[in-house]
Amino acid sequence: MRDCFCTINLDQEEVYRTQVVEKSLSPFFSEEFYFEIPRTFQYLSFYVYDKNVLQRDLRIGKVAIKKEDLCNHSGKETWFSLQPVDSNSEVQGKVHLELKLNELITENGTVCQQLVVHIMACHGLPLINGQSCDPYATVSLVGPSRNDQKKTKVKKKTSNPQFNEIFYFEVTRSSSYTRKSQFQVEEEDIEKLEIRIDLWNNGNLVQDIFLGEIKVPVNVLRNDSSHQAWYLLQPRDNGNKSSKTDDLGSLRLNICYTEDYVLPSEYYGPLKTLLLKSPDVQPISASAAYILGEICRDKNDAVLPLVRLLLHHDKLVPFATAVAELDLKDTQDANTIFRGNSMATRCLDEMMKIVGGHYLKVTLKPILDEICESSKSCEIDPIKLKEGDNVENNKENLRYYVDKLFSTIVKSSMSCPTVMCDTFYSLRQMATQRFPNDPHVQYSAVSSFVFLRFFAVAVVSPHTFHLRPHHPDPQTIRTLTLISKTIQTLGSWGSLSKSKFLDEISSTETKESSGTSEPVHLKEGEMYKRAQGRTRIGKKNFKKRWFCLTSRELTYHKQPGSKDAIYTIPVKNILAVEKLEESSFNKKNMFQVIHMEKPLYVQANNCVEANEWIDVLCRVSRCNQNRLSFYHPSAYLNGNWLCCLETSENALGCQPCTAGVPADIQIDIDEDRETERIYSLFTLSLLKLQKMEEACGTIAVYQGPQKEPDDYSNFVIEDSVTTFKTIQQIKSIIEKLDEPHEKYRKKRSSSAKYGSKENPIVGKAS
Repeated sequence: MRDCFCTINLDQEEVYRTQVVEKSLSPFFSEEFYFEIPRTFQYLSFYVYDKNVLQRDLRIGKVAIKKEDLCNHSGKETWFSLQPVDSNSEVQGKVHLELKLNELITENGTVCQQLVVHIMACHGLPLINGQSCDPYATVSLVGPSRNDQKKTKVKKKTSNPQFNEIFYFEVTRSSSYTRKSQFQVEEEDIEKLEIRIDLWNNGNLVQDIFLGEIKVPVNVLRNDSSHQAWYLLQPRDNGNKSSKTDDLGSLRLNICYTEDYVLPSEYYGPLKTLLLKSPDVQPISASAAYILGEICRDKNDAVLPLVRLLLHHDKLVPFATAVAELDLKDTQDANTIFRGNSMATRCLDEMMKIVGGHYLKVTLKPILDEICESSKSCEIDPIKLKEGDNVENNKENLRYYVDKLFSTIVKSSMSCPTVMCDTFYSLRQMATQRFPNDPHVQYSAVSSFVFLRFFAVAVVSPHTFHLRPHHPDPQTIRTLTLISKTIQTLGSWGSLSKSKFLDEISSTETKESSGTSEPVHLKEGEMYKRAQGRTRIGKKNFKKRWFCLTSRELTYHKQPGSKDAIYTIPVKNILAVEKLEESSFNKKNMFQVIHMEKPLYVQANNCVEANEWIDVLCRVSRCNQNRLSFYHPSAYLNGNWLCCLETSENALGCQPCTAGVPADIQIDIDEDRETERIYSLFTLSLLKLQKMEEACGTIAVYQGPQKEPDDYSNFVIEDSVTTFKTIQQIKSIIEKLDEPHEKYRKKRSSSAKYGSKENPIVGKAS
């Protein structure tokens, strides 16, 4: 039996990790990770590990999917066979190479050929143990009877080394050459010669690590005296091992991958206007937003961009209310109100995730911290009790946690975001009208969301809502599961305190989303920071520290749990938060917190984590009065800024800040990006849109009873005429948007020359 967990990697950079499933050869993870990819990559990889407490975790196998193949698997649940993890196959990056063939005339007048190999640079080499590598390259001329090898210098701490070194190889020699050679010139065939470039990470005192190779035949110079191109690095020996992949097992994945090109804002005006009119369309099923949900293969694909766009323009509450009213028409039993997976429930679920993060931290985080950091057992199942456990003590522990958590929730009404309060008020009114004889339905309509779909879900998976930095251990997960189930039950039952809470959050009074004067814990985690101007002999320039961010201050400590902060930055003193160029310290995933004193330079563990820290820091400081408009993208070192070479440390920044968010916007939403996503979904679903259009025509002509299911029986079409008009508008707008997208595709395909950095050649592997 094994204790298994799985990691998600962009190339070789880990960005997410699942919980550990103990003592199982068929672990069931059932975890979802949604993240935006902030950089280019070649492979999306999944590694399965066997957890080892005392030694290094054992890598069982991996699934690596090329970026180009992700669309083939998107939206499908697929079993992938695990492949062996061979260090020679862990390859990423590309190399820039130039070859020339020169002719040399010797002293006696004969002609010799000389091959000139110019290795210029590499890009995107992997991180080694979370840090940039120390790469070097070996350059070899390989043939049937020769293997001449030369080596570049080692470049320190960089994933994008600039070698710019030239090597010379004799391809043929004159017949008068008398020195004994490893090969016979007469037998040498230029068609069989090739240049091999091997990239290595210098291991200093340990073994060097292979980073990839390319092989370029010399005959590429047959029709030209020079050849210059970028090549993708390839595995060595193609992982040539005798192990059977079937023995490693399989991994079931459901991947949804989208890649959009966002046009300038002026292109999206008509589509945006049509979508924002949706809440006012009668009936709502004839609106563009609702039609999108009807024709998409998965409604979840449509819900996320729709909710974000409508929320950005304060149109979400009327739209959610309208689709919820449509949902209520089909609800026959008050006990099942809003329990389905409809457009309405999905919209409200997504809305609560987006706007309710702060509310969850205010309400749940202190208690969840107490539960996760204590070792009190709450197990009450006799089958799962461990030796020495006392059932009565466990019941008391469970009762204590549930009472404390439930009490905190019902007292938290003033912290509930205004948009949630407004939506719940509408739900309550509609439920009462739909079931006038049921006095409890006004509460169950709201509690089905607040308790079942919001608080209970956050309790059982606090790491997903950023309430805890890591996955809880298995015993804590079991405790949280028991508490979550009890919260769901209490949320379904009537109680005086719960009714008062639901009355307060669904009243018409305005609520402040901040709701508390106490500092709120927003994020914490381990990262590296550069010394704040202090240089001590023998001390490293970058040190590992535990960072904590609250609504009041950013601090870092020597270790988790340490109460005394080494350094504190009040949130009100933060002037800007921006990425830091890799060239500053030859380190990836760096960002800077610019405040009243010297900038704080921080290195995150991966690109996703860096983006999350930048995002949360920008949000918490966005209302600061003295925020900067310009910043320096590089560091101030050795008396000048590396970016603009200004010598004054107080010089005005040379680039405009990228992370500024208007103070009156609740969340940072790029409406053009969300509209582009909606355009892409309409484009992918044009066939269904066409069927819906035909269905409208059929309904308009034939009003008799349907004798058997037909193509339009799955669509909600209340008003065929209005729905038909909306579909016509959608098609017209999509056709107009197709033109600039097609121009971009043609430009991209023509401008990205094969062999360029954007479109590198797949280097020949062994």
